[in-house]
Amino acid sequence: MAPVEPATPGIAPAADQGMISVEVMYAAAPHRVDVVPLRLASGATALDALRASGLAERLGAAVLDGLQLGLWGRPCPAHTVLRERDRLELLRPLVVDPKEARRQRYQRDGIKKKVTRQDVTRRA
Repeated sequence: MAPVEPATPGIAPAADQGMISVEVMYAAAPHRVDVVPLRLASGATALDALRASGLAERLGAAVLDGLQLGLWGRPCPAHTVLRERDRLELLRPLVVDPKEARRQRYQRDGIKKKVTRQDVTRRA
């Protein structure tokens, strides 16, 4: 596993050659996001970052089995080498198909017309 240092936002000393800053995040539910900033040795993989973040131990094996690793929202394998300022995410499976959710919102709310500036000036 790659050496780890706690990340200090906005500070990158010159002695940090060979180190990269990454974030590991997990959203257990809407508006509940756990973000762990890390400084890892260059060449660290997604699995190294996950282990270093401590999220794997906090969540447990049962929860981790249902999650997938992703870089900036796109699925990636655990052996993916991370780059400076990457964001590694633990992706939850979709509960509802996005197309089906859109249909359900349409049935519930109907069409919502977008109000434009022209509409506002015509009413005045």
